Amino acid sequence: MIVITTPTGQIGGRLLEILLNETRTRGEELRAIVRDPGKLPDAVRARVDVVTGSHDDAEVVDRAFTGADAVFWLVPPNPQAPSLAAMYSEFSRAAAKAFTTHGVGHVVGVSALGRGTPVADRAGHVTASLAMDDLIADSGVAYRALANPTFIDNLLWQVASIRDDGVFTGTDAADHKGPVVATRDIAAAAADLLLDRSWTGTGEVPVLGPEDLSPNDLARIMSDVLGRPIRYERQTFDDFRTALAGRGMADALVQGYLDMMRAKADGLDDGVRRTPQTASPTPFREWCEQVLKPAVQA
Repeated sequence: MIVITTPTGQIGGRLLEILLNETRTRGEELRAIVRDPGKLPDAVRARVDVVTGSHDDAEVVDRAFTGADAVFWLVPPNPQAPSLAAMYSEFSRAAAKAFTTHGVGHVVGVSALGRGTPVADRAGHVTASLAMDDLIADSGVAYRALANPTFIDNLLWQVASIRDDGVFTGTDAADHKGPVVATRDIAAAAADLLLDRSWTGTGEVPVLGPEDLSPNDLARIMSDVLGRPIRYERQTFDDFRTALAGRGMADALVQGYLDMMRAKADGLDDGVRRTPQTASPTPFREWCEQVLKPAVQA
């Protein structure tokens, strides 16, 4: 039995698709925790045991983890969380206890790059995510944290600006190169770990994408794929703060994003070398052709 959290999200939804295909002949059962089962397609609900509720709820995870061999763990966004600790570690506390209570053997979580770097303790959301990893690891379960850089798919938040104005924004220097990863690659890495549970202990699995790119590189590739000029505009941190606050985000979370972006500029994502084991397959150009272009044209 594999339990999937956030089965309607970008990563969890793709993971569920992979597991539905891969488990047909493996004898594995799938269970999903979801707040609104109506968001799952009928064909999915017919093949997946659904537990309704939020996975920070002790009663929900108690039901969901009964008989579970493995769990995919992802903390959902909560723009109104009162603190970063509440968003990550406190959200995960009931589950960490339930892993032990129900003898769950393996947990795969979505986390971030940065552990061991000089800025890891002042990186906002990343610092809080690493603390969550420690909480889960301390439960005694075999745990692998998928250590990710910035998601390519975050550009989908700017589809309207890219389509209407030919502009995307960020806080990075225009020529600062770093790793970026497609969420579908994160889902694939999670599926591999959940299906082959020969691993033990705790640790990280970096998922770095195949290439380091700067915002200028992203603009050039988007321009090629979309057939029109796309340019990058660098935001000041004050402008970034204002934009996040304008979305109704709680002050602690806004500050967490600011701290994270400052830390990324200071090398947060540079602590792991890309190797055949840490690279993931989807290049940015392919993602633009298959995901961004259809979204812009929709």
